[in-house]
Amino acid sequence: MAGNTSSAASKVSSSLVKLQSLHGMFAIYKKKGPTSADVLNALKEALLKEAGVETPNPRKRKKQWLKMGHGGTLDSAASGVLVVGVGDGTKMLSSMLTGSKKYVAVGELGKATDTLDATGSVVLEKGFEHITRLDVEEKLKSFTGDIMQVPPLFSALKQDGQRLSVLLKKGHKVEAKPARPVTVYSLTLQEFTPPLFTLDIECGGGFYVRSLVDELGKALSSCAHVKELVRTKQGPFTLQEHVLHEQQWTLENILQALRPTPHAQNQQNPTPKEQPGPE
Repeated sequence: MAGNTSSAASKVSSSLVKLQSLHGMFAIYKKKGPTSADVLNALKEALLKEAGVETPNPRKRKKQWLKMGHGGTLDSAASGVLVVGVGDGTKMLSSMLTGSKKYVAVGELGKATDTLDATGSVVLEKGFEHITRLDVEEKLKSFTGDIMQVPPLFSALKQDGQRLSVLLKKGHKVEAKPARPVTVYSLTLQEFTPPLFTLDIECGGGFYVRSLVDELGKALSSCAHVKELVRTKQGPFTLQEHVLHEQQWTLENILQALRPTPHAQNQQNPTPKEQPGPE
């Protein structure tokens, strides 16, 4: 009996050591509903549970068993690629924030909401019958390239150390952030079945699809909000090829999917020491 207990403890210890030795980045699938932070905590909890570490509340545990972060918040109502950094890989996540991203967004004409997406309350309704596919395609040209964009009030941006979205939900008054430069590499209209339309977007860091759809609605002498949003690519990670779905959140799958940090690669494949040459 004691031998079995010792063997189980050894297996747990081995799994935890392997987990804590991970350094790099990989991508998971974020479903609609939970926040990006909620999804990350669920991932941590699944991995620590596999390693034998029980964490009833991963947000409040005293010991940080696993160093992990995500590169770029997805709205609660959005789904798709969420890049995760583990160990030293968390230091590489800033490249994900500034790098290229791709989205597929379904917008709805005729209704504007306070959050600029379907989770908010309708604050304005306007006619859209005058809008044609050609009108939309023509207006999209002015949103392509290096442009200025005002971030939405409901966002992860902060005021006095707290997220604007949290302050608004608490009833606090928040100030709109000034317009800032963003880059849109490509922007195409995929489908147009009024009041719905589908956009394919490739953009750089700091870009908000919700702001784009809101501004597009105004440019078309109407209004619009995001009905659905999926991030299909972030950096080198794509939705079709790289994301791990919830049932795949295991140490073995992450080991296979992990893109190690340069430091971790050097440890795995150390360069042979050079022999001293003639002086």
